[in-house]
Amino acid sequence: MSHSALPDHTEAPALRGWYFAAVAAVGAVLLQLWGLYRVVGPAQTPWVPFPDKVQHTIGFAVPVLLILLTIALRGSFGWQWPSQRTSVLVVAIFAMHGVVSELIQHLWYRYRTGDLFDVLADWTGIALGVLLFRLIFVRRSRAVESIAT
Repeated sequence: MSHSALPDHTEAPALRGWYFAAVAAVGAVLLQLWGLYRVVGPAQTPWVPFPDKVQHTIGFAVPVLLILLTIALRGSFGWQWPSQRTSVLVVAIFAMHGVVSELIQHLWYRYRTGDLFDVLADWTGIALGVLLFRLIFVRRSRAVESIAT
């Protein structure tokens, strides 16, 4: 039985990775939205300093990382670096969302306030997500080059 419509075995892991990354990215964005727009902020724990800033940083780093991974895995040749336009668009959307979410919390929530430091934590998370994506992409590229030689 011929499976000519299916990609060869070298592309199959990248295709599965794309689906996994896309589902994980959607889940991360939904968790981020829940965290940003729930009625009460995060619990203050004595063993984690500034837990809301940690949540903001992680809440922006993970979706950005997973969206960039999804885009990279979706390339027609397996792993492909996202175009500069696409990368800037992802970063800009999340950066603007960080500002808008704090304005919404400040203006329309009774038990929450907008905080400039939360926006800075959001932007730090975005930078961290881009940096982690770059590290993963470069490490993978080096691994592929070493196998090819």
